[in-house]
Amino acid sequence: MSVNISVQFFASYADSLGRSRMEVMLPEGSTVLDLARCIAAMPGAGFLPPNPLIAINQMYAGPAALLTSGDEVAVIPPVAGG
Repeated sequence: MSVNISVQFFASYADSLGRSRMEVMLPEGSTVLDLARCIAAMPGAGFLPPNPLIAINQMYAGPAALLTSGDEVAVIPPVAGG
């Protein structure tokens, strides 16, 4: 089985990947880290920061968080404040 998730890209991720949204199919049991690896393999991803912030259904999630079908995932580049 697999999970179907909706991914939104923001800022430099949207710019580099040429899109702000996409649907992703991953194997059941996939984690945020698996999704990050999938994104890193996309064309244009070589210029992106390596550690984006990830939110699942509007809540920040760590690399081990499991993804389930229907999740809405936001990929946000790290920000520096000042």
